[in-house]
Parts: sequence; C-alpha cells; structure tokens
Amino acid sequence: MKFLLWLLLLVISWPLALLALVLYPIVWLLSVPFRIVGVSVGGALDLVESIVRLPGRLLARSATARG
Repeated sequence: MKFLLWLLLLVISWPLALLALVLYPIVWLLSVPFRIVGVSVGGALDLVESIVRLPGRLLARSATARG
C-alpha cells in the first residue's frame, strides 16, 4: 500500500515540478516592473520624509550646540 502511495505521489508531483520550472521565470519577469515601481515610490517617500524632518533636525542640532 505504501508503495502505491509513493507511485501516486510521483505521478502527481513531477508534472507540478515541471510546471513550476516553466512558470517561475515568467512570473519573475512579470514582477520586475512592480519591483521597479516599489523602489521608486519608496525612494520618493524617503525624500519627502527627509524634507519634512529637516527643520526638526536642524533645531535639535542647534539646541545641543548652544547647551
């Protein structure tokens, strides 16, 4: 009985493995533009955050320099 289960697993698994090998590069190529957009948006948000926090950082630095 165990042998038959192993054979069933073999019959089911190898087509799924081949399908994964074929589809993985296609999915990777389709996801590249989304990654580029994510990096760009992340950089823009970091720039906005730095601009917003700049006055506070300058005030904190001048307060420690005086004290």
